[in-house]
Amino acid sequence: KACTQLVDNLVEHILKYEESLSDSDNKGVNSGRLVACITTLFLFSKIRPQLMVKHAMTMQPYLTTKCSTQNDFMVICNVAKILELVVPLMEHPSETFLATIEEDLMKLIIKYGMTVVQHCVSCLGAVVNKVTQNYKFVWACFNRYYGALSKLKSQHQEDPNSTILTANKPALLRSLFTVGALCRHFDFDQEDFKGNSKVNIKDKVLELLMYFTKHSDEEVQTKAIIGLGFTFIQHPSLMFEQEVKTLYNSILSDKNCSVNLKIQVLKNLQTYLQEEDTRMQQADRDWKKVAKQEDLKEMGDISSGMSSSIMQLYLKQVLEAFFHTQSSVRHFALNVIALTLNQGLIHPVQCVPYLIAMGTDPEPSMRNKADQQLVEIDKKYAGFIHMKAVAGMKMSYQVQQAINTCPKDPVRGFRHDESSNALCSHLYSMIRGNRQHRRAFLISLLNLFDDTAKTEVNMLLYIADNLACFPYQTQEEPLFIMHHIDITLSVSGSNLLQSFKESMVKDKKKERKPSSDEETESDSNSGSESEEEASKPRRLRKRADSDSDSDEENDINAVMKCLPENSAPLIEFANVSQGILLLLMLKQHLKNLCGFSDSKIQKYSPSESAKVYDKAINRKTGVHFHPKQTLDFLRSDMANSKITEEVKRSIVKQYLDFKLLMEHLDPDEEEEDGEVSASTNARNKAITSLLGGGSPKNNAAETEDDESDGEDRGGGTSGVRRR
Repeated sequence: KACTQLVDNLVEHILKYEESLSDSDNKGVNSGRLVACITTLFLFSKIRPQLMVKHAMTMQPYLTTKCSTQNDFMVICNVAKILELVVPLMEHPSETFLATIEEDLMKLIIKYGMTVVQHCVSCLGAVVNKVTQNYKFVWACFNRYYGALSKLKSQHQEDPNSTILTANKPALLRSLFTVGALCRHFDFDQEDFKGNSKVNIKDKVLELLMYFTKHSDEEVQTKAIIGLGFTFIQHPSLMFEQEVKTLYNSILSDKNCSVNLKIQVLKNLQTYLQEEDTRMQQADRDWKKVAKQEDLKEMGDISSGMSSSIMQLYLKQVLEAFFHTQSSVRHFALNVIALTLNQGLIHPVQCVPYLIAMGTDPEPSMRNKADQQLVEIDKKYAGFIHMKAVAGMKMSYQVQQAINTCPKDPVRGFRHDESSNALCSHLYSMIRGNRQHRRAFLISLLNLFDDTAKTEVNMLLYIADNLACFPYQTQEEPLFIMHHIDITLSVSGSNLLQSFKESMVKDKKKERKPSSDEETESDSNSGSESEEEASKPRRLRKRADSDSDSDEENDINAVMKCLPENSAPLIEFANVSQGILLLLMLKQHLKNLCGFSDSKIQKYSPSESAKVYDKAINRKTGVHFHPKQTLDFLRSDMANSKITEEVKRSIVKQYLDFKLLMEHLDPDEEEEDGEVSASTNARNKAITSLLGGGSPKNNAAETEDDESDGEDRGGGTSGVRRR
């Protein structure tokens, strides 16, 4: 009752508004007020069209509004949408009323632009198909545009560069669009239209539209593709035609193809799926009406089988469109995938990695949409997300590469805003709840840093960024990562040193080939000297520190002499060592972030019961992950640049620091009087040097010296002392 009153009052308001206009002279003015009323009436009609039945006669004259402003077009489109819903419900409407509507709509179709044509053809479809059956009227209109297209096609075949074509371009564009729009709402292969003619209209239309998709002018191509999209809604089976598959898939997968065409193909698929969805819902409603009298029969299965097969054909190319530089292409691709998943047309597992990748998109609306799809999949199919998590991370790196506008800058794995969250933080938060899944996921990511995995350096940086910024909640999570970093370091590190040693040339004076565990002078004096240095008591070493610089120089020179002519092993070392450096940096970063002491990390065992490490993390603020050396390595494109003496020197220095670090990898137990052992000091010095000098000083020197209170920090018992 309330709705009826609202609708009646809105109509009343419109009529009053009209009267006030006719009193004054400005007849053509359509204010926003009128548009607002008519739009609201359309929304009522959409839900309960019966409310508008008695007002249909009042609405019809608005189809003849003179169009000059945006508001006038809004009025026409909304009135057409109202009549489309309401006219089929009228009991015994008068002949003249129907004839007037048909003629008004036809005039609008011939005269105005795409939006108007679309709504008017749709309205005409409802009036003719459901009420008047005036097929000849529509057939005449169709033939007019179809004939024009055929003529333009034969002219183009005779002379593609003819001036007539240029002059006729607007007519060509209109014909392509209108033929498509008419085919969407009318099945011209019915006898009612073509009579007893044997011509197959849909194939003829397909052939015509396909011809113009190969046109040299992009605007013509786009309109032809729009026309095809409309036609496929009436005849989805045409999407199985080989030429259509080739057209769609080549546009979607061709890197150089225009963005407009890609978007149009995706929009076509989107509209088709939306229409299918509406059709299915209607079929369900119709079925519910008759369900009581009929046996249960296969409702709507045929058409869902069709749309499922169609999406299988185009799925891969649509998913690949996620890797496009333009966000609009990614946006429509995501819409198509979301519709496909919501209608259950494909097995979701194949989309999971792509959705994970889209969850890193810079635009929040797209991120949220992708994340939401993942949550839905996770509810229905436990374990799918975890199964595809690593593949998803790798794919998200590809998406980030595509989006990265400045190829000189390495791709990073966190958001460049004040949150600096990991790009894949949503993925991690979905997995972290299950300890087994979480550990498997983290180990798989750390395995990519292994020297045998041969992962490209920028991807490692991207993954390290994510690992540095994931939303960890309990101490167990970062401790588990650090524990595994230590394992990887000891294996990969010694492999790396070994291969570097093997590439070095023997010193001329010494012929004996050094075995791997036997240091000879040819293998630089670093071994004996640094070890002597490291094993001196601490007080002595303080004094000796001033000389150690010159010692280091000697070491570097000694190794420089042994370098092979071919600098490939050097580059290889620099390249492979990036993974290990990143792990070192990551460990230092997590240590800083969570305030863990060395002994805390040392004592951790993954097999211990979960409760021990279930304490929440106290994150330090302002701790940022900045692996300077890897960034420099990538920015200078060292892997492909010429090797200078200076670069060689820096790599050799890195090698020596590395060697020192490997010798002192496991921290000794602390000495009784709280002194830090010599080995620990050597290790910290090596780490500081390796990680680009200044950066980790805040943890290399300090955390070591205040080791004892570090324990409390990491989760001591008394809250007061911890503060």
